[in-house]
Amino acid sequence: MKTVGALLWEPGTNSGWSVEEIELDGPKTGEATVKLAASGICHSDDHLDTGDIPLPWAPVLGGHEGAGVVTEIGEGVVDLEVGDHVVLSFLPSCGKCRMCVSGQSNMCDLGSGVLGGTSPDGTHRIHAQGKGVGAMSYLGTFAPYVTVPVTALVRIDKDIPLKAAALIGCGVPTGWGSAVYSADMQLGDTVVIIGTGGVGMNAVQGSRQKGAKHIIAVDPVASKREAAPQFGATHTAKDLAEAAELVAGFTNGQGADRVIVTVGVLTPEILQPAQEMTRRGGTIVLTSAAPVMQRDIQLDLFTLAMSGKRLQGTLYGSTNARNDIPLIADLYRRGEHKLDELITKEYKLEDINTAFQDMRGGKNIRGVIVYED
Repeated sequence: MKTVGALLWEPGTNSGWSVEEIELDGPKTGEATVKLAASGICHSDDHLDTGDIPLPWAPVLGGHEGAGVVTEIGEGVVDLEVGDHVVLSFLPSCGKCRMCVSGQSNMCDLGSGVLGGTSPDGTHRIHAQGKGVGAMSYLGTFAPYVTVPVTALVRIDKDIPLKAAALIGCGVPTGWGSAVYSADMQLGDTVVIIGTGGVGMNAVQGSRQKGAKHIIAVDPVASKREAAPQFGATHTAKDLAEAAELVAGFTNGQGADRVIVTVGVLTPEILQPAQEMTRRGGTIVLTSAAPVMQRDIQLDLFTLAMSGKRLQGTLYGSTNARNDIPLIADLYRRGEHKLDELITKEYKLEDINTAFQDMRGGKNIRGVIVYED
């Protein structure tokens, strides 16, 4: 099939995305082709352009957050049918490896190849200008059609709007799970969420759903601070110093129970202030991606150890996609989790570079590419 897609030909150079004709193969064994309704604009794709996530190969078809309708299935696919509505999970799960069977499917063995530049079998489903094209996370949702492993597809009920459901492929469960699972949130907690974009705003929602008492949303962008209360924030702060003052007042100087870091790019200077506002025995959750070569940080390790604090990394919010994507969809159906309100602006695929400029400028909670019917 001939279609169009947004490609990076020179990752790591800030050269931007090229929207051009691509050729998409049909599904092989264990795969399906999906007609997408929408794709989210996520910072992880921008990391490919900036080089924070280096790629030794090119070109790459970006995009890893989407939802759509199955149009074709390959051999051996027994749990999906043509016409099914699906969310594309940016991390596949086989259901058989050690991590999957131990309840940690967010770290499935298949995930080790999502930036490898090919499909899991080592070949390409996408071609452009006579070359094989790698897909971000095996997906490549910056195109109206994708051919992907069924291990990356999660079926949802057909009454869930696909544009909203697209966000449940990455940003929503990553932020939500950071609060619900990774932070081990408890009823009555004081929590600080640093960064309230498409991931952080869902950490706010997860904190509310888990019964946190004080939810402080920290962001330098005024529009995001203004939006945070509708997602459950009880207070907002423009920077870490202001957040620390609020925490001290709410806790009699003891510190926040949980601090969740969901900024677009994790830089070293965030960690020490995050630790300082965390109580003894509290948890600091690092959800944000840092530049892959970042090694040097300033962190008071003595206090971290002696105060019993936990520095917790998290991938995909420690969620189980096959359980939690339908769960979040049902929370949305029942009015308990906001998805539509996360979408600040919609874009056409040809406007993708504008969408990323808006993201970098802090204009959107989540920008979304919408494909025509």
